Amino acid sequence: MHGRTGRRKISGFVGALNNPTDKPDKSTLRVEVCHSLAGVDAAEWNALDTTGYPFVRHEFLLALEANGCVAPEHGWHPFHLLLRDDKQLLAAAPAYVKTNSYGEFVFDFAWADAFERSGNNYYPKLICSIPFTPAPGPRLLAHPDHDYNACAKYLYHAAIAVCEQQNLSSVHWLFTLDEEAPMLEEAGYSLRLGCQYHWRNQDFKSFDDFLALCASKKRKNLRRERRRVEEQGIEMQCLHGNELSLADWKAVTRFYLDTFNRKWGTPTLNSRFFAQIGKTMGENVIIVFALRDGERVACAVMLKGGDTLYGRYWGCSEDFHSLHFEACYYQGIDYCIAHGLKTFQ
Repeated sequence: MHGRTGRRKISGFVGALNNPTDKPDKSTLRVEVCHSLAGVDAAEWNALDTTGYPFVRHEFLLALEANGCVAPEHGWHPFHLLLRDDKQLLAAAPAYVKTNSYGEFVFDFAWADAFERSGNNYYPKLICSIPFTPAPGPRLLAHPDHDYNACAKYLYHAAIAVCEQQNLSSVHWLFTLDEEAPMLEEAGYSLRLGCQYHWRNQDFKSFDDFLALCASKKRKNLRRERRRVEEQGIEMQCLHGNELSLADWKAVTRFYLDTFNRKWGTPTLNSRFFAQIGKTMGENVIIVFALRDGERVACAVMLKGGDTLYGRYWGCSEDFHSLHFEACYYQGIDYCIAHGLKTFQ
């Protein structure tokens, strides 16, 4: 059923390296800063994550960089933190120096104003997060053959040290996993709480099984919304990214851009980005098209990883009653049930 889940978002304002004696004393360890994932071996990076979370995949992050989605003109400067020994990459954190707060979904503009009023500069700052992606997931990655807590402690302190060395105002770990929060607090970070709504699959065999657990009024509303889509002559088509052509990705991009144009937003993704992730990690990308008289009139973009489906983007060429709910929510629930995924965010 629809569940309200509190998720922890970490933000820290730390002026000095906290408890430096707590850092692992390993003379062979070194922290490097990487300004592009093009310089990191994809297999070595991907070996750090065992959760299947799609947004820390080398392919996803590199596609953002390679196609200008993450770039200085958008306020994003790649600043990835790497922990190595003499043999291999032990741990890493996708990180960025930011010169604005757009694309983070934490709405800290009031903090920036407070910094300015106090005579300080809030920007640039360092964030350890995924661009344009308010989806909780691992923010510190460590090789499964090594001690996660030790690697995490090392990089948490290293991030603070980087802020001091680069004269950055602060370091923020955004949309972290719940289990990461206690270690971050121990390292001296302040805690911020937020809520998201996540759908949980209770081993449903069909959409009707899910509806059976809803209150009568909600069950009727959901069925009526799905019926209205059918009555407008709209058919739904669900495809994986590796099934789409370049022309298909251009159509996806048009729908994506239309949403931003309607909302007076600033789009940062482009057809090259979508086509690249379709090629390099297409099995993780789900595209839902809505068709009327054989013509595509709407699109929803989702990504999956591990046991979770993530709803991301939506666009529509004209208004249709209840179509947003069908494309963005109910099709995702259907997909989770059909493929045994446990959560839909």
